[in-house]
Amino acid sequence: MSTTNFETETMPANSSNSPYKNIVIGVLAACVIGLGAYTVVDKNKSTEQIQQKEVQIAKVVDEKSDVQNNFDASLARLDSMATVTKSMEGKLTEKSSEIAKVKAEIRSILNKKNATAAELGRAKKLIADLNGKITGMEADIARLTDENKVLNEDKVVLTKDKEKLTQDLVTTTTAKQELDKKVDIASTLNASNIIVKPINVKGNGKEKETTVAKRIDKLLISFDVNNRIAANGTTDLFVLVTGPDGKTMQTSVGGNGTFTTREEGEKSFTAKVPVELETAKKKNVAFAFVPGGNSFQMGSYKVQIYQNGFLIGEGTTQLKKGGLFS
Repeated sequence: MSTTNFETETMPANSSNSPYKNIVIGVLAACVIGLGAYTVVDKNKSTEQIQQKEVQIAKVVDEKSDVQNNFDASLARLDSMATVTKSMEGKLTEKSSEIAKVKAEIRSILNKKNATAAELGRAKKLIADLNGKITGMEADIARLTDENKVLNEDKVVLTKDKEKLTQDLVTTTTAKQELDKKVDIASTLNASNIIVKPINVKGNGKEKETTVAKRIDKLLISFDVNNRIAANGTTDLFVLVTGPDGKTMQTSVGGNGTFTTREEGEKSFTAKVPVELETAKKKNVAFAFVPGGNSFQMGSYKVQIYQNGFLIGEGTTQLKKGGLFS
């Protein structure tokens, strides 16, 4: 009996501490497990945040690249219009100025190394605005080009018209000059009924016609002039009296000089006689020629009448030596 009781009451010395130890171990294990789990979760969360940041960065980079590409495309459109706009810059100055401002702001954003999403959004909006302005400018250029084309076509037509008018004017001017020349020639007077009378003047003033050279004091010259198309007005007649020696004689009252003929060049005249004309009416002209210096000599005297540069008539008279009692 005693032996049985002893064995029954026999227990390990530290049996009373075993539950507490197990609890501690359990708690520590739980802490370790919890810490591991937290570490894993925290690591996973950090990885996820990093991945999100990388995605955001990649998105910003891609967005900036897209903005740059769109901007480059807009610039390419502008470059393609460079030659055209240069010739029309006077009419597109305002739009060109607006586009320059927009381009400068876009470049400012794209040049930033760390451009924000908001700034890239602003750049996108500006590029859209830029493309709108470019489209408007393209429309203006197309319109102005069409207008210039029409103007150039009109210019070609006007140039041809001007050339034709110039040619017509030349033709008309030439024709007018020819007509004026014909009218001028046709309006030249005709001289008829040319009479040259040698006159002796008596002491009492009476005049007597004679052909004796030594008795002649003057030549009385008369003729008729007319032309049915000559305009009313005054014209000058040039009278040449040529003596037996073939030289043009001069008057005693002066007034001699030269005039231009159409076919013989410059000639000396004996007298210039102004005549008042009436269209289609005959006019009688008469004047006396008194030689200057020398008396009349025996021989033939020729009278020539010029008007408008043309010889319009001539007459002659013969002076004789005379008899013993003449």
